[in-house]
Amino acid sequence: MMSESRSGRSRVQSVDRTFALLDALALRGGRASLGDLVADTGLAAATVHRLCGTLAESGHLRRDARRDYLLGPRLQRVGEAARRATWEWAEPVLRAVVDGTGETANMAVREGDGVVYLAQVPSPHSMRMFTEVGRRVEVHCTAVGKALVAGDDVDEVRTMLRRSGMRRYTSSTIVEPDALIAELDRVRSFGFATDESEQEEGVRCVAIAVGEGAASFAISASGPEARFTKDRRDAAVGILRSAVAGLQP
Repeated sequence: MMSESRSGRSRVQSVDRTFALLDALALRGGRASLGDLVADTGLAAATVHRLCGTLAESGHLRRDARRDYLLGPRLQRVGEAARRATWEWAEPVLRAVVDGTGETANMAVREGDGVVYLAQVPSPHSMRMFTEVGRRVEVHCTAVGKALVAGDDVDEVRTMLRRSGMRRYTSSTIVEPDALIAELDRVRSFGFATDESEQEEGVRCVAIAVGEGAASFAISASGPEARFTKDRRDAAVGILRSAVAGLQP
């Protein structure tokens, strides 16, 4: 069965469902029961069982003695190839950001209720920001997170915040849903998001989102407040936009 996405492109339902299952397994650390997958994806148990059975036969999933589903060994090859391809795609963009701003550049994507960093090119300065590739961070306290959820429906954002919470990291962290909703309004208006020492004291970050829906990603520049002033932060927005010009998710 085929459906049409908001972009007007045709979508294959079975493919959507298969990747929904793989994403759900990944978010659970690579292991889930049939019931877990039904709850996480909203699919019927018979559908989940059928699709997982097919994936298990191909080696992309496996089942253990507890009858849980686990990500299979064939996915390791896919993951390694995806990491290489992502780096080849992201590196020129991030290097352009570093060259233009002098600060560390990151690329990140949504993962469930959080954000995961895919790639980074560090600043040439001895004092610089470092975020481990693969690290998962929260939406409410990061520029990349705000950029990626700014286009979401307000009710969806509130539901996400109820699930994830709004942990305070610094005195500047936004910890009230209404305050974050207002901040996301500003992100939509200006086209970029900021982090003003909200996750880590003394660190400033600016980010923009590129693409739509699940295919979107964010790129950012971050540095110490003393060097990455508000004026330099604002100037970095144009550099970020130029770096992704013509790049497709």
